[in-house]
Amino acid sequence: MRSCAFLCALTAALPAAGQAVGEPSLYLPNPQAVREVLAGKRQVASAAWWGFEEEDATGALQAAILSGARRVIVPNMRKDWVVRPIRLASDQELVLEDGVVITAKRGEYRGKGDGVFTAQDVRNLTVRGYRATVRMQKRDYIVGKVLLDFGWHRWFGQYEKAEWRMAVSLRGCENVRIYGLTLRESGGDGIYVAGGRVPYSRNIHIRDVVCDDNYRQGISVISAEDLLVENSVFRNTWGTPPSSGVDIEPDSPQERIRNVVFRNCRFEDNYGDGIEVFLGNLKASSGEVSILFENCRVTSRWGTGIRVTKVSDDGPGGLIEFRNCTVENTEGYGIKVQDKSAGGARVRFVNCSLRNVARNRNYRGAWTPVWLHLFRQSATRRFGGVDFVDCAAEDDRDRPVVVFEQSEGDGGLSDVTGAIRVRNPYGVRTALGERQQGVSLRVIVSEQ
Repeated sequence: MRSCAFLCALTAALPAAGQAVGEPSLYLPNPQAVREVLAGKRQVASAAWWGFEEEDATGALQAAILSGARRVIVPNMRKDWVVRPIRLASDQELVLEDGVVITAKRGEYRGKGDGVFTAQDVRNLTVRGYRATVRMQKRDYIVGKVLLDFGWHRWFGQYEKAEWRMAVSLRGCENVRIYGLTLRESGGDGIYVAGGRVPYSRNIHIRDVVCDDNYRQGISVISAEDLLVENSVFRNTWGTPPSSGVDIEPDSPQERIRNVVFRNCRFEDNYGDGIEVFLGNLKASSGEVSILFENCRVTSRWGTGIRVTKVSDDGPGGLIEFRNCTVENTEGYGIKVQDKSAGGARVRFVNCSLRNVARNRNYRGAWTPVWLHLFRQSATRRFGGVDFVDCAAEDDRDRPVVVFEQSEGDGGLSDVTGAIRVRNPYGVRTALGERQQGVSLRVIVSEQ
């Protein structure tokens, strides 16, 4: 009877699906094929040709990526590719076969910014991995207090405390495609999009991605132009604030947020906000912002569904729009708009729905489906510039559907327009304060 080792080796030597007969196996070491790749005679390479090592496969994978091959295949070896931090390359397609798991090596990633895949100033890159996973060791990296199960818990790790150990980092990149991956258990964000030599990443397409159980964010957008994220899921983020599904938050006025679109995405059961837009570090000189969330669904285990904050008097103009989005089953507010200048970028909700939101009676603030809040007068003296176009809310508690509050100042509410259809057995009302200017928001009893 033949041994399992013999049969496994025989199987590995057979052509894979889509592999031409006579071509070298994708699963076995092949020094001759490596020489041909390095000489420019082959444009497609298998990372296993460099020699797969179960304990640490970094050498093979990194060498394949830096080989100059136009297409690098990471074959499913029936064991994880255990790696230290990997640098991605320009002008390349990296394909992870069905079932491949790239795992961060335990005991490594000691640097505060160490991540699995980092693309620094890279152009023309595609990473494709349907039913493939990139996984880190999140619980190893946690040090200090974390928010878990609606309370703070102390966690004792052996790493230096940090929140920048990303699964995938794109820094100053252009023309990048990330398709199909599941990104899990990072020590920071599932995906991080920011600047590099150029202070923004440009023309980035992320599709069919799942970011699950990450430490800081499902995805952070720091600086980007022409970013499209579609058909993706961002869930179960917990560890360090903000713990949001997505956080759009530039760090400096030199950065930009232009034509950033999330379409057909889900933000589920994150401990922070499902969607957070924080523009406090942008100035009028930064140029206009343009952000669109379309056909998205949000739930949150602890925070708000949608939060837009810090669009100050000297902040950027432009438009932040939510179109055909649903927020439901949140402990915090359905929508919170905070420190939003009436003269800054407009915030618009079009055909959006709120259901079963603001469930936690002990939540700070007005405890209401929609909370408009001027927290710091240093951000703006005139709060407003918000539209609700054909929106709807379902609520079963005796409270206003929209509340405006000021922690500082007495400037009142300005330029808030639109209509919200409300179904509530206690009737429908708002609490927008006595001082209003250009406020035409209507709440309408909904029979449906």
